[in-house]
Amino acid sequence: MGTPGEGATGRRSGRQSAPIVALATYGIALLAWVAVVTRWLPMPGAGNGGTGMSAPGGPEAMALSNGLSGVGLYLVMWTVMMVAMMYPSSVPLFRMYYRTLDGTTRVGTATRVGAFMGTYALVWALTGVVPLVVNAVFPVATVAREQSGLLVGGALFLLAVYQLSPYKNRCLKHCRTPLGFLIEYHQPGVRGAARMSARFSTYCIGCCWALFALLVVVGSMNVLWMGAITLVLSVERLFEWGEWLAKGVGVVSAVAGAVLVVASML
Repeated sequence: MGTPGEGATGRRSGRQSAPIVALATYGIALLAWVAVVTRWLPMPGAGNGGTGMSAPGGPEAMALSNGLSGVGLYLVMWTVMMVAMMYPSSVPLFRMYYRTLDGTTRVGTATRVGAFMGTYALVWALTGVVPLVVNAVFPVATVAREQSGLLVGGALFLLAVYQLSPYKNRCLKHCRTPLGFLIEYHQPGVRGAARMSARFSTYCIGCCWALFALLVVVGSMNVLWMGAITLVLSVERLFEWGEWLAKGVGVVSAVAGAVLVVASML
């Protein structure tokens, strides 16, 4: 049992260090955005300046046409994208997890926080397999050239249905209240940190997957769409009116999807 002085010192350290976790998270996200915007991680087969990288299905088509090396580089690129887009809105989660580690040594704390943040990025990295599989079966780049209105309209309808569903609301509530999750599913140690993070990541994926499905359809490396979707998912998770925004996005997506589909069929 520590002395009162030691306890006070630990609490002061926690208050002082929690902002460092936030700054580190924002710093990593900023570096990821720089890598994405400057095309620091080019895809094999891309032309000068990354021609085609912003086109619907472009990065996935390039990856699949270049074998294992293309797939590997695509997954690295996808991981960087996910860190850029998901880390900013995950700062409350990372800070709250840090604050649960009172009484742990600095090395132990750093290791656990690193495992928690790293596992979160790893789970999101694994989701990059999905657009590759989808593109292998359904060539988005080819369909986008021939029926872009129907393709984007269908993706918007899918987004609308999910945004207005109870499943979206359930996952969003977990993402918006990370403290409750950390209390309910707390596990000690580095492995516990990784397990907790993996479990929480599944709720985040459940919350955001339809937005990322739309991103893949309009162009997974389209920086403007990336920024817009990052803004939407961040507001959904961080602000009191986030749940209303989620529903509003659903309604707008349904209307826009209907307009695109009808226009494409005329």
